[in-house]
Amino acid sequence: MPVEPEATPWQLHAAPDDHPDDLWAVGADLQPGTLLAAYRLGLFPMPLHDTIGWFSPARRAVFPLSSFAPSRSLRRARRRYEIRVDRAFADVVAGCARPGEPESWIDGQIIDAYVGLHELGWAHSIEAWDDKGLAGGLYGVSIGGLFAAESMFYARTDASKAALVGLVELLRGAGAPERRILDAQWLTPHLEALGAVEVTRGEYRGRLEAALVVDAAL
Repeated sequence: MPVEPEATPWQLHAAPDDHPDDLWAVGADLQPGTLLAAYRLGLFPMPLHDTIGWFSPARRAVFPLSSFAPSRSLRRARRRYEIRVDRAFADVVAGCARPGEPESWIDGQIIDAYVGLHELGWAHSIEAWDDKGLAGGLYGVSIGGLFAAESMFYARTDASKAALVGLVELLRGAGAPERRILDAQWLTPHLEALGAVEVTRGEYRGRLEAALVVDAAL
C-alpha cells in the first residue's frame, strides 16, 4: 500500500473548465504531498524557466481503456517483450529524460520528485524486457483508478509501445475499466496512432472524480 505523505502547505485549486490556457499556475514545490494533491485536481508539473508550471490542458489526451483495441503492429510489439513492473524505476525515468535533447523537460528536480513518489508507492514503471535487459518503458503516477503517464522511452524497436499495451492490460485486468483513466496529457500524432483520444477539461475532471475512488491497479 502506498504511504500518504505529509499534506502540502500550498493552496491548490483546479483549473476552471473555461480557463483558456493549458498553464494554470506557477510556483509551489515538488514535494510528494504537493504532487499528489495536484494530480487529484487534474494538474501535473513541468519545469518552467526557473520555477514550476502546473498544467491542466484544455484538451486532455486519454486512452479509452474499455474500447482500446491494439493494432496488429502493437500486438506484435507486445509479444516481443516481457512486461515487468517497478524492477528498474530509476532507469526508466533516466531513459525518459534523454539528456542533451533540447525538447527534454525531465531535469534533476523532476527525477528526484518522482523517485520520491516511487519510494512511497505512488509512482510506477511499466517496463519491456528482452534477453538483453531493459529495452524500454514508461512511468507515471497511480492514484486510485487514475494512472497519469508521464513519459516513455525505448532503447530497442517498439519497446515503449509494448510497455503501453502491457499497462493497458494491467489496468483492464484490475476491473472497472470504464471508471479508470489512463492519462497521456497532450494528444500528439504518435499517441493518436496508438489509440489516444482527446476529452475536454470538464469531461476529464468528471472522469477523474469517479476514478479516484476506484481501487488502484498498481
